[in-house]
Amino acid sequence: MEKTILLVEDNPDDVALTIRAFKKNNIANRIVVAADGVEALDYLFGTGRHAGRDMAEMPALVLLDLKLPKIDGMEVLRRLRADERTKLLPVVILTSSKEDTDLAKGYALGANSYVRKPVDFNQFVEAVRHLGLYWLVLNEAPPSRRGT
Repeated sequence: MEKTILLVEDNPDDVALTIRAFKKNNIANRIVVAADGVEALDYLFGTGRHAGRDMAEMPALVLLDLKLPKIDGMEVLRRLRADERTKLLPVVILTSSKEDTDLAKGYALGANSYVRKPVDFNQFVEAVRHLGLYWLVLNEAPPSRRGT
């Protein structure tokens, strides 16, 4: 079964850049884009416009920006970790924030990793390559998450 990536990002340029970086690294996984925190939670919990989604198919990886409209990334992370269905999902905060408080809070809320977006495209492509290799190939998912 194909491993889906949930990209939670409100900036269309960053969405395009991330998708381009995945393609450049031959990472062909399905990418679902949520443009704000509400849409991300709707997708993950099968509510709103994602009502009726097959909840057995959860993303293998969530790439989460912090500065999001409606519900910010920290609150999305808090809600994911509070729910049995999503508490073990790998969540990588992928953000341009350089705030140490964001870094500390992200880890305190249960982020698996925190990656600052490089400004240079080639460095960004390399960062995405490492993320894809580690989280989609090398990392062993918990037994209840395998096969998704």
